[in-house]
Amino acid sequence: MQFYNGFSLRNEHYLFDAYIKKSAYTVCGFSYGAMKAFEYTLAQLASAKRIDTLELFSPAFFQMKDAKFKKLQVQSYKKNEEAYLRQFIDACFFPHDKKIIERAKSNIHELEELLFYEWDLQALQALVDKGVKIEVYLGSEDKIIDVEEAREFFLKVATVTYIKNANHFLQTS
Repeated sequence: MQFYNGFSLRNEHYLFDAYIKKSAYTVCGFSYGAMKAFEYTLAQLASAKRIDTLELFSPAFFQMKDAKFKKLQVQSYKKNEEAYLRQFIDACFFPHDKKIIERAKSNIHELEELLFYEWDLQALQALVDKGVKIEVYLGSEDKIIDVEEAREFFLKVATVTYIKNANHFLQTS
């Protein structure tokens, strides 16, 4: 199993143990890491490597947000990176208690990549056509992404599991 971390995080995969398929042929990622897992899967299938399942946990989905929102996020990060990340992590756990997480070094380019990323429906469909099962997990109380927009988008190519009362980390308590 290959796991990709969320923005400014590392080793948070334990939060998703209930959902992760423990297989050498599974690729998964959380939030920003979901984008990286998707790109990795595309590249590996182009080289004929076997991947059976792509699991996307609360995939970063901001393509429906306007430019003003994205610009404000970037400005806030540049103004005070530590305060931005603290508020971001708090929002990821809201409305539930924070769990232990490890922070990784982040940078403005990763934040911009996250905010301006455009999920490619045709590329996702190409994975499905090659036999990759795509599973998307979303929390109903996620305060980071627009859950309904993400749900509508990914339902076209994936099995979407909507977890009632779950936050961005898919925690329900």
